[in-house]
Parts: sequence; C-alpha cells; structure tokens
Amino acid sequence: MTDVFVVGISHKTSPVELREKLAVEERAVGETARALTERAGLREAVLLSTCNRVEVYAGEGDEREVARWLEERAGGPIDAHVYVLKGSEAVQHAFRVAASLDSMVVGEPQILGQFKEAYTAAKEAGAIGSLLDRCFTKAFAVAKRVRSETKIAEGSVSVSSVASDLARKIFEDLDRRRVLLIGAGEMGEQAAKHLRQAGASLYVVNRSLEKAQKLAEETGGIARSIEALAAELTEADVAIASTSSQRFVITTELMRGVIKARRHRPLFLIDIAVPRDVDPRVGEMDNVFLYDVDDLSQVAEENLGERRRAAVSAEQIVRAEVEEFEAWRRSGALKPTIVGLRRKVRGVLASELERTLPRLNGIGEAERRSLDKMLDAMTNKLVHRAIAELKASTGTADGHALVETTRRLFDLEPGDEDEGAASGDAAANRSPTVLEPATRGKAS
Repeated sequence: MTDVFVVGISHKTSPVELREKLAVEERAVGETARALTERAGLREAVLLSTCNRVEVYAGEGDEREVARWLEERAGGPIDAHVYVLKGSEAVQHAFRVAASLDSMVVGEPQILGQFKEAYTAAKEAGAIGSLLDRCFTKAFAVAKRVRSETKIAEGSVSVSSVASDLARKIFEDLDRRRVLLIGAGEMGEQAAKHLRQAGASLYVVNRSLEKAQKLAEETGGIARSIEALAAELTEADVAIASTSSQRFVITTELMRGVIKARRHRPLFLIDIAVPRDVDPRVGEMDNVFLYDVDDLSQVAEENLGERRRAAVSAEQIVRAEVEEFEAWRRSGALKPTIVGLRRKVRGVLASELERTLPRLNGIGEAERRSLDKMLDAMTNKLVHRAIAELKASTGTADGHALVETTRRLFDLEPGDEDEGAASGDAAANRSPTVLEPATRGKAS
C-alpha cells in the first residue's frame, strides 16, 4: 500500500535566509516536480514553494533523494531544518497546511490558493497520480470546511495585513504618513488596501508602471515608475517591499544615496518577499530599521485572538478528515490483496491437480466440472478466515499492518490481482487450470 510522504522546510524549522535559497519560481514548480519524480523514483510529486515553506509531497520513492535535492539547492547540509513525514502524519500535515493551521499567520487565505496552484502545476506537468490527486482534492475540501465551520479567518489574517499592523505599531497612527509600496502583485494589493484604510498616504512603485497605476487607482494612491524608487524612498516614512524579483531590489548602494538625502530621518523597511527584496545589510545602516517576514511572526501572534480558539475546532475537523482519508486508502489496498490471495491459493491447488491428472484415467466432462468446483470450494475454505480478518480490520490502526503481512506471507506481488480483479468473483479471479479448454488435450 503506497503512503504519502512529505519532505520540506518551513518558517517553523528554518530562517528566511535558507527558505529563499530553496525557493522555486512559480513558473517552474510543475516541471521541477516532474523532474523530481524521475530523480528520486517517485510515483508522483507536488512541489509547494511559498514565502514560508518549500515542501515536496510524494507517493512512493526515495525521500532521502528528495532531501539531497533540497541540500543541493541550499549549498550545504540542512538536516537540522528538514522534516520528513509519512503516512497519516503526512496527510494530516497537508490538510493543516491547506487549512492555514500551519501558517505563520493562522487563518490566512493565501496558502490555499498557493496549494491549488502547486497541484495544478504538477498535474499539467504529468507529475500527479491517483493518491496525491485524492489527497490534494481532499485537502481543498478540508480547508473549505474549516473556513466555513470555524472563525479561523477572523481578524488580520495575511502577511500583508500583519505588515500593515506593524506599520501602525511603529507610528501608532498612519494618518498622513507617507507609505511606499514596492510591488503591485497580490501581496502588494492586500497591503495597499489595509494601509489605505489606516489613512496612509500611499505611493506605489512597480517595474510595470501600468500595474502600479491600476493598483493606485483602486486604492487612492499615487503610482511611480521603478526609476523613481530612490526618490520615493527618500520621502517615505515606511516602505513595504513585496516583489517577485529574484535579486535585491533595495541594495546597500542604493540606500547610501537615500540615507544621505534623508538627513538622518529614520526609515522603516518591511520586507515581506521571499526571496527577499532588501539586502539584509541595509538593516545595519544608520537610521534604517529593517523587518523581514520572520520578524512579522511576533505581530501575527498578538493578532490571534479568537482564531486561536477557532484553531482547536479546526484541528478536530482535520483529524476526522485524516481518518476518513486513511480508511479510503486502506480499503483501496484491501481489494487487490483479497483478489490476489484467492488467485494465489487457487493457483497452487490447480498446479497440484495438474500433476495428478495424468495418472487418472477415464475422467469425463462431468468429473472435470466437479473437480473445477472442488478447487473453488477448497480455495474459499482456505482463504475464508484470512479474508474475514482483513475485512474486519479495515479502518482500524492494525489494518494496514495486516494487509502488508498477508501480502508478505503469501508472497503477493503487484499483478497477482490482475485478470478480473475488478469483479471480485472467485471463479472470475482463479488461475487457469488443466481443466480449462486450452489444456484439456494434455489431460486426455
């Protein structure tokens, strides 16, 4: 029976410096997942890469090879930061991630969209199989149920909203404060809405001026081209960076000129991008106060409130859904095991009969049919207790172990359940014997 397993790192196990090294661009996650199936001998794989985690979800294969791939991207040993989860623990983790219970900001809605995008990318790349397909579609349903049945999404529930909360904490009141937003993507859009509601004077800088203008129009801000970045940093009280650039947008070289022009006025930089937009050395410069995505965790913790209580109910939903998924998975392994067991036992009986028949003379058609029925009856009696125990164990903690023990004891290999396995009928699933037309000539 194939298990789901997860290999990855997250904001809980690693700093942003490591996460940005392992991050995979959105456009590349599907092909990377497909390439991993070949490299690690995985039956299927999904790669989830966000600002807070890089995880590989897989079905069958070598998890050590996946860990080695992460290590290669990191450029050195990362054992202390990597986790490996298998079976029901991996399924539970997937459900919790999709439901935003494992997020830095518990209840934030962005992770579900990212989870769906990772699944879609893997599916389009041909890296998804039946097990992960079922696991991920179930995770989507779990997330929807958690959001509809609990108050998990109440309050500030996104990295962008937490960044806005931090800006308010810095100045107490953002009214008429000049806030520069660098990046006009989804996170930038969310941040802009929160900042505007707080009364900030909003300026938007983006590589695409058209996108900056569109966001500025929607939020009552003012758009500027990327060439105006230094000038806008000179005037801003707070700057929030959230681009998808793979390189630093705010460098130490850029900031030297900005600091000189600001004449000792403090500048607060909040970098919510991964990979980071702001060179971390900028935070060491005079009158610059730099916060990255990991620094937001303390603010997020303070905002939990009602969502912490809602998380208890959400965890109960997740556990119940995990049990249901595991029951489905066990039942999927049970049927081929039962069919394979019948075929194996009947095959042994038929082989012994084949050796005996040449020594019997005068066996007619009626006797052959009787012997054929006898094989079916003997097979049913020999496997009855084993099948009853297997069926009774479905849904129990010992069910998986009993199926695996049965397959090992009777040496059942993939394919033993072929030829009529779907019907479950003993006669349809029996092995061909000397009693059947293709071999009766030998007996006579």
